[in-house]
Order: sequence, then structure tokens, then C-alpha cells
Amino acid sequence: MTDSHNIDSTIERLYKTIAGRVDWDPDSSYTAQLLKNGNEKIAQKLGEEAVETVVASVAEDRDAIIRESADLLYHLLVAWVNSGITPEHVAKELERREGVSG
Repeated sequence: MTDSHNIDSTIERLYKTIAGRVDWDPDSSYTAQLLKNGNEKIAQKLGEEAVETVVASVAEDRDAIIRESADLLYHLLVAWVNSGITPEHVAKELERREGVSG
């Protein structure tokens, strides 16, 4: 896998882009609009994307799973930014669980 397709660097870049939209005009940015609308709207969108990802998985539609997973990850990162959570916080929790869950 080339560095340009590294999930870690992609998530980090997207997270930084989303965090940079916090003070943007909501009329000029979908991300800024979501952040302005707060946790309830972000959670609603996150839930919608999760359901769409599940539907694509059940249908075994690989391309749809990829698209919906990207949407889900984007909205998850918006939720993180809105809650003051960084990718490092989540990585630390995943590392803590490594080898525990089996």
C-alpha cells in the first residue's frame, strides 16, 4: 500500500481538515454546518451513515460498503472533533484493548 493510501495518514489529514472548519461560516461548509448544529445533528448523521453501511454490508455490495464506510468515518471524525476527541485518544484505547478481546 502506498503512503498516499495509508489509512492512518488519511484519517489524520481528514481530522485536521474537519477541526479547521470549526470557525468557518456554516453557509460555506457542510462540515462547519454540522459542527454548528451540535451533537444531536452529528449523532443523527452518524446513525444514518452507520445504517447505510450495514445495509450495504448485508447486500454484499463491495463498492457501496466502501462509499458508505467513507461517509461513516467522516461523520465519526466530525463527532470526535465536536467532542474534543483526537485520533490519538482512540488509538490509545484500541492499543489498550489489543490482545484483550481475543
